[in-house]
Amino acid sequence: MSGGLSRRKFLGSAAGFALAGQAALAAPPTTSLRPVLRGPEFFKRTIPGAEEIIRDANLSGQVAFAMADARTGAWLECENEQTGLPPASVTKAVTALYALKTLGAGHRFETLVAASGGVTNGEVQGDLLLIGGGDPTLDTDGLAEMAARLKQAGIHGVKGDFKVYEAGLPVMRQIDPAQPEHVGYNPAVSGLALNFNRVHFEWKRADGKYAVTMDGRSRKYRPDVTIAAMRIEDRSTPVYTYADLNGRDQWTVARGALGQGGARWLPVRRPGLYAGEVFATLAGAHGIRLRKPEVIDALPTHEVLVRFASGDLRDILRDMLRFSTNLTAEMVGLAATSKRLGQVGDLRASAAEMNRWAIDALDMTAPKLVDHSGLGEDSRLTTLDMAKGLLAVRDTDFRPILKSFEFRDEKGRPVKQQAIRVDAKTGTLNFVSTLAGYVTARDGREMAFAIFAADDAARAGISREERERPPGARSWNRRAKRVQQALIERWDAMYGQTEA
Repeated sequence: MSGGLSRRKFLGSAAGFALAGQAALAAPPTTSLRPVLRGPEFFKRTIPGAEEIIRDANLSGQVAFAMADARTGAWLECENEQTGLPPASVTKAVTALYALKTLGAGHRFETLVAASGGVTNGEVQGDLLLIGGGDPTLDTDGLAEMAARLKQAGIHGVKGDFKVYEAGLPVMRQIDPAQPEHVGYNPAVSGLALNFNRVHFEWKRADGKYAVTMDGRSRKYRPDVTIAAMRIEDRSTPVYTYADLNGRDQWTVARGALGQGGARWLPVRRPGLYAGEVFATLAGAHGIRLRKPEVIDALPTHEVLVRFASGDLRDILRDMLRFSTNLTAEMVGLAATSKRLGQVGDLRASAAEMNRWAIDALDMTAPKLVDHSGLGEDSRLTTLDMAKGLLAVRDTDFRPILKSFEFRDEKGRPVKQQAIRVDAKTGTLNFVSTLAGYVTARDGREMAFAIFAADDAARAGISREERERPPGARSWNRRAKRVQQALIERWDAMYGQTEA
C-alpha cells in the first residue's frame, strides 16, 4: 500500500518553505520568481495513503477494502481484499438482492383470517384461524384493521377455538443465541411477526412504587398482553433476566436500574401467541369473542375471510436497509429460500442457499454467511466479493434503495454541503464496522466499494453480558467510521479528479 505526505505534514512543510523564502529576499534573486505550474501527479503525492489514514485513526485490528470503477469494472485500489471478515449488516445488502431476484420487487406478503367448518349467519362453525404469511412489517394497527374487516364481513361469533399458524417460515426462538436475552434486535423468527416481534415495556415511579406495563403498542393502539410479564426484583445486577415460565415470557428487572421511569422494547419469544393475544383483544373490541389463542403446526381446510397485504417488497427492503432491521432481513431471506427450495430448517441452511445464489448471480467466490441479517458471529465475507456483487448489479435500480452516507466534520457534525455522493449499507457489531456501496466523485466518476474493519482480539474479550455496550466499542467504531470517510475522500481525490 503506497504511503504519502499527510495534509498536516504537507502544510508544515509549506510553512517551512515560506520562512526560508523571507530570508532569501535579503539578496537579489538568482532565478526567476515566476511560479511553475505543477501537474496533477504532484498534488496526488500529497494525499494520505491508506496506511497513514489507518495509523492516524489509531484503529486496531484489520482493515480490508476493495474499490473499482463502476462503469468499467477496473479495480483501482484494494487491500486485504481476500481476507474474510464479519460483514455485519452489510449482509442485508446481499439479502435484499437475493429477495428482489427471487420474489420480485412487487411481491407482497399476506396475513389471513380464515374459518374452518364454514360460516352460518355470521357465526364461524369451526375454528377461527390467524395465518401468518411472512410479513415482517405487520403491526398492531394492521391487526386492528383486520379485526375491523372481520366485523365488516358480518362475523359476530365463533363456535370453535382460535388457532394461530406461524409455521409458514421456520420457527426459531431467536436469531443469534450468542446475544443477550433482552436485546430487542434479536427476537424470535417465524412466519407470523408482530411489531418486529417486540413487546413494549414501560415503567413509572410514584410514591416510591413502580407501575409496569407490557403492551403491543403501535401508533393508534396499546393493547396490554399477558404472554410477556415483568417482575421487579431488589438487586443491582444483572439488569434483566429471562425465563420460559408456564407458557409465557417471564422477565425480571433490577430495581436499581430503573430510575424514575422509562421504556424499552424487549424481544418476544412466542410470536404466534403474542400476535394471537393482541388480535383477540382487538376483535373483542368489535364484539367478536375469541378463546385463548392456540398455536398449530398444520393448517386445516379453511376459507379465507380477511386478507391483509404488506407493502411492496422493494419498499420493505428500502426501510430494512435504512433502519437495518434484523427480523425483516431474516424473514425475507427465509421467504426467498422457501420459494427456491421449499421450507428449510433454520437460518444457516437458508443462508447457505443464499451463498450459492451469490456465487452464481453476483460473481462472488466464497461467501460464508450464516444468516440474512449479519448478526451471526460466524459470518465471513471478503471485500472483494462484496464489491464484485455491487458491480454485478450496477446497471439495475438497486442503488436508489441504499441509504445516503453522511460525511462528518472533526466534531462529528454532518457536513452541510457534501460534494461526494455515497449510497451505501453500513454495518456495526462490537469492534466491527463495515460499509459497502457506491461513490459518485466530484467529477461524476462512479465507483463501487466495500470497506470492512474488525478487531477480533477485542471481540473475543467481551462477555455475553457486555455485548450490548462493551467497554471501548463505541470509540473504536467512531475511529473506524473516520477511516471509512477518509478512504472515500482519498479515492475521490486520487481517482475522481483530473486536477487537485
